[in-house]
Amino acid sequence: MAAQSVFRRRGDEAVPNSLDIARDTFTWLVTGPHPVSLNGRLFPGLPDRHIPLDEVRDRLLARRCPQATRDAVWAHLVLRSRTEGATWTVAAVGVALPALTSVAATLSDRFAGDPADVHAEVLRGFLTALSTIDLRPPRIMLRLRWAAYRSGYDALAEALAGPTPVAPGFRSTPPHTPWGHPDLVLARAVADGVLTQTEAALIGATRLEEVPVADWAAAHQTGEWAVYKTRKRAELRLAAYLRDGAAETDPTDPLTDQVATAVALARPVTPTRDLPRSSLSVSVVEVGSEQKVQGRVSKTDAKSGVQGCGTHPRSARPSEVPQCA
Repeated sequence: MAAQSVFRRRGDEAVPNSLDIARDTFTWLVTGPHPVSLNGRLFPGLPDRHIPLDEVRDRLLARRCPQATRDAVWAHLVLRSRTEGATWTVAAVGVALPALTSVAATLSDRFAGDPADVHAEVLRGFLTALSTIDLRPPRIMLRLRWAAYRSGYDALAEALAGPTPVAPGFRSTPPHTPWGHPDLVLARAVADGVLTQTEAALIGATRLEEVPVADWAAAHQTGEWAVYKTRKRAELRLAAYLRDGAAETDPTDPLTDQVATAVALARPVTPTRDLPRSSLSVSVVEVGSEQKVQGRVSKTDAKSGVQGCGTHPRSARPSEVPQCA
């Protein structure tokens, strides 16, 4: 009989589990000129001779084997295990291995973790029942099998209910405060006075909902380039606000710069005729806010980037030629 267990995973055959060890040990018991045997004369339905335990196991698994013969053999194995222990406990486990391996395979079939603990609990449940099971009712092996199944099932349920381990260096967990849903980040920035409601609505619509800037500007009766400049300044303030907040909360978080930079990244603008719905999680722009937008995007502002670009190069010395932003 092959000593290798079907439960060994590919590339990990050097590390046997508890059922592998039980299989290997039982193999030694029934190998050689004097295998551990049962006297067939004591059991109805078995040959009148000493039968090695691996042959006894195969005969008990046959469909034509009477239930009375199975119960008589198992009662004998259980009693010898209780009184003599050691060899006969291993013998009982070896005869039960087909049932135990089937239970372990059923429980660990879709378990993504290491099944070794499940296999060990299946074996532990069988050994516990071996010392306590009532031998008077019929179907002894069936009751031993269910004891092993319940023990393995409890171990599997406990493993599935535990937290999923996260290896160091992997950032699959939610980021630290102040990150969260983008609408909540914008709402918090408005509450802290970093953004106006108009700026938050602009960022939410054109960045999160991918509304084209041209459509947003037309819907709010504002110049397209003015909207671009308003959004750029608002995003610079928002990025600085998020960096400062993250540094105060968790300065060691490596995601701080990545998330803050991602806020200011521009997405390609794809023109469309239909204006998607704007975000309902950010306050709707009031009609009177149009003047505030226009006031913030004045082309004569010091940071507008276009001041002085209309000067003719000939009217200025080379060192004074204005540079467009």
